[in-house]
Amino acid sequence: MIEVFTTSIPDQILGTQIIKSLKTSFPDLKIDFDIEAPIANYPCDHSILRIEGTTIDAQIIISHLNKKGYLCHILEDKICN
Repeated sequence: MIEVFTTSIPDQILGTQIIKSLKTSFPDLKIDFDIEAPIANYPCDHSILRIEGTTIDAQIIISHLNKKGYLCHILEDKICN
């Protein structure tokens, strides 16, 4: 199973810290982070968190990031203006 999230994590350094934190809590998951541009207008500007594993509880992942002060949502298909 693969789940993709949009996040407000603003840069690669913080993304790496979040990955370490998630891997500590969820060692069986494969976790990747991508950011292409500065986060100025979330959710249209966002970073991407990809998680792969046998089972993924999206609400726990979202809650984990929210507790660290970041917005996080399951990626939806939408057009941003």
